[in-house]
Amino acid sequence: MSEYTIHLNYIELSEFEQIINDNLKLSLSKEATDAVLACRAYLDQKMQDSDKLIYGINTGFGSLCDTAISSNDLEALQRNLVLSHACGTGEEVPSEIVKRMLFLKVLGLSKGNSGVQLATVERLLFFYNEGIYPVVYQQGSLGASGDLAPLAHLCLPLLGEGEVDYQGKRYSGAEINDKFGLNPIVLQSKEGLALLNGTQFMSAYASYAVKESQELWNKWILVAGMSLDAYDGRLNPFQANVNAIRNQHGQIQLAEAMRELMSTSEIIEQEKKHVQDPYSFRCMPQVHGATKDTIDHCARIVEREMNAVTDNPTVFPETDEVVSAGNFHGQPLALIMDFLAIAMAEMGSISERRVYKLISGTRGLPAFLVANPGLNSGMMISQYTCASIVSQNKQLCTPASVDTIDSSNGQEDHVSMGANAATKLYRVIQNCQTILGIELMHAAQGLDFRRPLKSAHQIEKIHSAFRAEVPFLSEDRYLSIDMKAARNFVTKNWNEWKS
Repeated sequence: MSEYTIHLNYIELSEFEQIINDNLKLSLSKEATDAVLACRAYLDQKMQDSDKLIYGINTGFGSLCDTAISSNDLEALQRNLVLSHACGTGEEVPSEIVKRMLFLKVLGLSKGNSGVQLATVERLLFFYNEGIYPVVYQQGSLGASGDLAPLAHLCLPLLGEGEVDYQGKRYSGAEINDKFGLNPIVLQSKEGLALLNGTQFMSAYASYAVKESQELWNKWILVAGMSLDAYDGRLNPFQANVNAIRNQHGQIQLAEAMRELMSTSEIIEQEKKHVQDPYSFRCMPQVHGATKDTIDHCARIVEREMNAVTDNPTVFPETDEVVSAGNFHGQPLALIMDFLAIAMAEMGSISERRVYKLISGTRGLPAFLVANPGLNSGMMISQYTCASIVSQNKQLCTPASVDTIDSSNGQEDHVSMGANAATKLYRVIQNCQTILGIELMHAAQGLDFRRPLKSAHQIEKIHSAFRAEVPFLSEDRYLSIDMKAARNFVTKNWNEWKS
């Protein structure tokens, strides 16, 4: 299959990720097309038949909601809205996130409750399918009246404005339209508001973070298992009965996965001289498991949001209603992104503690995991780096969702700050990838000191693949290169990992 047809039915998060991963082209089904056309026709008729003020359609925006706009100025009103709201700044949003924003925007508009032209939806589809990614900036959204500034930048090129990235080159909105022979979209009543109101910036980051968190959680099982054998740890804390009586799903899952993973390890089976392990090893089921439960909860919220209509006002042709409400408010996403950042930061935190134990010169391992410590510092400072990153994650976990600032003369008097939660979470995920790579470096080094004993079959496969890219540290060398290679290794596709 090379194409995915968007229907009006519910799309699961796993299906969404598969479409992204397989680079499928998108198209609208007849039912979605009909819904968009019917809603636009209803709105056009509504404007002809009534001189009643309808927010954002024939009025100003925000605190200007009671200012009437002449019917002759409705197109200019919508264009001015997009231009004036393109106030983003800061770092550029990665293309992988912008791609998700385009997909999610199409999903929301295709429900037939937004009043946009079919041509507008089709232009967004064209950009997605051709890999034309508008230049969007990370800062500017309060996460309340939708992601106004980021979505304005996303939609500027539809009007022949703004900038895009296409096949490694930067084009102006006008240049990309000329390149493909496209005429700028002329926005009709409400369209600018439909494009700018919505949670697609937050949702794009959230969907990416959930996907990456799920992969990190699975990969951390293998790396933590390698650390467990490198530290000559015990399997008792992972046995079924002790975890079953805690009655937490993620904990039970982690313990079961670790028992299955370690079942072929020679090291885990040897008699232990120590009675128990430190918490960073012994409490893996509880800590890793709690993060798994958090990821699963966040995934459910993100999946609901992907299938939602989040612009304002919303249009209901079947009941003859145009309702000004607050579906654009990002609170559901802001809360869970703060939650997920905390959960993933804890994965990094317990990982760094295992790194610290591995360099401690205990359990028969040499100090700093090098054969001749003193002359060599070994992996002393890579642990420092890991600790620094873990500390930054803690700072990034200050919740964004508890903050709010009045805007638009007090009309928008409670905001979610979900966009800030999104960009902070993105950095936490990136940091966790680096932390996981550092733990793998230390675990692989520790495992080499356990030879000739072997770890579990799957761990040995990962160890061999890793050693092909990062050799054993026999004496001091430039470790930053190894750390970069380790991070690249752990960010490989999950299918490559488990094969």
